[in-house]
Amino acid sequence: MGGFFGTVCKHDAISDVFFGTDYHSHLGTRRGGIAAYDKEIGLQREIHNIQNSPFRTKFERVFEEMHGQAAIGCISDFDPQPLLFHSRLGTYAICTVGVINNAKELTAQYLTGNSFFNAMTGGTINSVDLIAALINQKDNFADGIRFAQESIDGTASILVLTGYGSLITARDLNGRLPVLIGKSDDGYCVSFESFAFQKLGYENERELGPGEVVEITTDGVSQLIPPRKEMKICSFLWSYYGYPTSTYEGVNVETMRNRNGELMAEHDIAMKNAENLDSVSGIPDSGTAHAIGYANKSDAPFARPFIKYTPTWARSFTPTHQRDRKKIAKMKMVPIHDLIQDKKLLFIDDSIVRGTQLRETVEFLYQNGAKEVHMRSACPPIMYSCKYLNFSPTTDDMELITRKTIMELEGEEGLNHLEEYSDFSTERGKALRQTICDKFNFTSLEFQSLENLIKAIGLEPCKLCTYCWNGKE
Repeated sequence: MGGFFGTVCKHDAISDVFFGTDYHSHLGTRRGGIAAYDKEIGLQREIHNIQNSPFRTKFERVFEEMHGQAAIGCISDFDPQPLLFHSRLGTYAICTVGVINNAKELTAQYLTGNSFFNAMTGGTINSVDLIAALINQKDNFADGIRFAQESIDGTASILVLTGYGSLITARDLNGRLPVLIGKSDDGYCVSFESFAFQKLGYENERELGPGEVVEITTDGVSQLIPPRKEMKICSFLWSYYGYPTSTYEGVNVETMRNRNGELMAEHDIAMKNAENLDSVSGIPDSGTAHAIGYANKSDAPFARPFIKYTPTWARSFTPTHQRDRKKIAKMKMVPIHDLIQDKKLLFIDDSIVRGTQLRETVEFLYQNGAKEVHMRSACPPIMYSCKYLNFSPTTDDMELITRKTIMELEGEEGLNHLEEYSDFSTERGKALRQTICDKFNFTSLEFQSLENLIKAIGLEPCKLCTYCWNGKE
């Protein structure tokens, strides 16, 4: 995943871009970068590794080192960016968010003659480098961006800082990711997250439509390419990736999660599941709002039987190796014994992908005296690895706990009945849940239905991407 932020204004833009980009830190853990344009200095750029240090600590000297009235910044889970290019379109900086599934084919097609790309470790090509090469096939940024997006199998939202101090930004063709415009008395900004610019004194100007391309200067926003009519924004943004204060297509993340939890509670009440609970809790942090909604609708109070110690270990998935992530995840969990000992607990997690850390969390709860541990997933069973955003390190369907379990139950034949396995009311659906319960030592397990997830979001189903749950594009 990843996110970007940019601004063009009448004052020095570095401060706004520093803080605006930092507000996207929840979207990536590997690289951070800033590029700026100054009339006298020209384009400048810095990129740092942020795997073991927050973005702000790596860029705290940027106020002394960079200046300009236009700047862009990004958080990336993959490639170092933004990158600088000198091309037929002039000198510019560019960063992107998304994924390219056909990178090898595009590289083979455009890595010809005297053209060349910088190779990364392992011989792979930086996706930003590849997108820039595609853009440079055309005579202007608008045509180049559209050509790049239409050539890519995957998703690409793009932010360009031109060599003359304007911003050009494009939302991906299907609108799977948000791109928002903010306005202040001194200029404009572009952001993945709405709250990032609201905290900096910008007001909502508008949200770009799918595939829309605009150019931004201090004088205003000019549309280069109009939006497409059809949209498929990622539903998982509300379930997991989005920050609680984020709003996408008019729907706030926190309020959606509260509604989602309420709907899960209504289902359990109707089915008489998990009764006489001592408390309802969320797996920190993204499960918390779902759990609050559940508790408000049920008779069980909300509580936090364990707290994650985050001052020094902000993210359990930062380390590269799984063994290190597991160790840090265990170190972070600090129990509150009075809320665990001999208690019937229900936890809500934002999702269950591979289940590695969830297994250890449940073991931790039983080790500290829990009587029962019921588990709820705030989204349906994940049956397909995302091929549009790479929201998870899992890229092989068979790494998913659902697929693994189905293979154990009836082999490859089970893969012909994924829809049944997703449905709690079918025999296959019941078998999936019970088998996972046995694996992880849950007292009970239930997943949110796709119907109720869509209801909690509140947008028309045709506007939402639900590929990871039902495989439909």
